[in-house]
Amino acid sequence: MSLSLNVLIIEDETPAVEKLERYLHKYSPDIRVAGVCDSVRDAVAWLKEKQESIGLIFMDIQLKDGLSFNIFRETEVKKPVIFITAYNEYALDAFKVNSIDYLLKPVTFTDLSTSLHKLETLREQLVIREDKLEKISALTTGTSVKEFKNRFMVKVGDHIRSITADQVLFFFADGRDVYLVTLQLRKFIIDFTLESLEEVLDPKVFFRVNRTYILNIHPIQDVVMYSNSRLKISTQPAWDKEIIVSREKVGAFKEWFDGR
Repeated sequence: MSLSLNVLIIEDETPAVEKLERYLHKYSPDIRVAGVCDSVRDAVAWLKEKQESIGLIFMDIQLKDGLSFNIFRETEVKKPVIFITAYNEYALDAFKVNSIDYLLKPVTFTDLSTSLHKLETLREQLVIREDKLEKISALTTGTSVKEFKNRFMVKVGDHIRSITADQVLFFFADGRDVYLVTLQLRKFIIDFTLESLEEVLDPKVFFRVNRTYILNIHPIQDVVMYSNSRLKISTQPAWDKEIIVSREKVGAFKEWFDGR
């Protein structure tokens, strides 16, 4: 599996946390546990400070200082939640908040896989729906076409150069650094994150295929089926590392590649 995701675990039983971490790593090595909280108080403090760094919350219902529903009363929970509990009487309350699933202990790997696949499907549908709504809004309101960034300033020693977007093979992240790679396979560090690049690049030309790469459509030479329903991309000029479309991006990538 290739789901790339940071998660928060809210659970007061250490064995349950360890089991969940094992299952998450088994499902995808790209899932990272960004934090573990064992109480309502700790969870509220963590979410107020770091919620934007995660994409999913696993939440037990009975914590050592009360029910986890109190978290929703003390702070705004913006991320989807998968509840994991030994009690089935809270299911209705769970679905009154932003829950996408409700799992009863003992949780199996199959249970967890089903929930995560559901999350992947919802995320993909949301991306497609937002894109279509944006196009409809532009047509009905007569709004002007957004102008996208077409030049990037880079440093070469003591010199500064300007590289146009059509000369970009792709952008990629390595740790905290983000690089622009040209059609001549020259690498330059730029002062952007991949997330900020997604906001300023033309989405008809550039697509983020996974957590590491944003590709220019024009140098793509070949796309082939790969393991676990993913896609492998070859570019011209060729890059010496594999570029894989992550499983949750495949549907959106095909629509982008098809021009829809």
